[in-house]
Amino acid sequence: MNSPLEPILNVGLIGFGLSGRYFHAPFLTVNPHFKLSKVVTRNAATVHDFAPTVAVVTSTEELLADPKIDLVFICTPNDLHFSYAKAALEAGKHVVIEKPFTNTTAEADILINLAIEKGLIITAYQNRRWDADFLTIKSLLEEGKLGDVIEYEAHFDRFRPEVAKGTWKEVASAGAGNLYNLGPHLIDQALVLFGTPQSITATIKTIRPEGETDDYFDIQMNYADKRVILKASLLVFQNDLRYIIHGSKGSYFKSGLDVQEETLRKNALPNTDDWGSEPEKLWGTLYTESGAEVVKSFAGHYAPFYENVYQAIVNKVPLEVTPQQARNTTRVMELALVSSQTGKTVLF
Repeated sequence: MNSPLEPILNVGLIGFGLSGRYFHAPFLTVNPHFKLSKVVTRNAATVHDFAPTVAVVTSTEELLADPKIDLVFICTPNDLHFSYAKAALEAGKHVVIEKPFTNTTAEADILINLAIEKGLIITAYQNRRWDADFLTIKSLLEEGKLGDVIEYEAHFDRFRPEVAKGTWKEVASAGAGNLYNLGPHLIDQALVLFGTPQSITATIKTIRPEGETDDYFDIQMNYADKRVILKASLLVFQNDLRYIIHGSKGSYFKSGLDVQEETLRKNALPNTDDWGSEPEKLWGTLYTESGAEVVKSFAGHYAPFYENVYQAIVNKVPLEVTPQQARNTTRVMELALVSSQTGKTVLF
């Protein structure tokens, strides 16, 4: 229950596809600080199947004109992120943008400056910071279990040999393709762990016949004392591998994807005691002089992201995902494209 002094924020979603329906709506529903009030979509039945009381409108303009809406989530194709976020800020709304934050750093700068001018909160939805595997890796590094990291390798591979029909992600347009779809997850995690790199070396290409967008990337973030390798491909048949980390004291191997997305797609609400707990078969292994040790994964949970957004708006606490961090993720993607196109390493 909220105390009488805790306001409830009215939330509007622009879009109700995978992101709006299976990620944001469930977490907003179980958090008493939010009320999911209005959704922009052409598929009202999907919204009302989830929550019959939520209002549905067919235009972003109608949503943004509602003075009761405090916070807007942008859950649209990537080429619309900037324009909708800018319109929401101009309408006086706080904004959460699905990853990627923007397609260019120029767009990011405009939004950041506009939010500052308006006194509003803007952030990117980087939920993978709260995946079970990443929380576990953060803990291992903070405890010094691996010593100094020498090489960090993260994968987000899938096996989709046929180009998908009917999805904007595989049609040539701004922000489409694997780099802008999965890259923000891996890049943001690396930036959280290690900060900005000295330089970027990347290969980005289309490997499937008839593909219109990139479906493979290999990004190396170069630091003075370590190398960070981020890879994603849509043509990896055995795609369980997620992380390989080598340090001065040991190595850590982790396979399997965080279970939250799979659970959310089953129409479960994230309010159970065992939410985000990984089965033992997904736990990673730490190798040191003492031998091999299976490391129990932390339970993943995306709820802290939403609570932090609330606290940032209402109580002015610092954002966990800052606009500058979101901009840095976009900057890495921009430089990776330059590196791939020129065949050269580029300075950050």
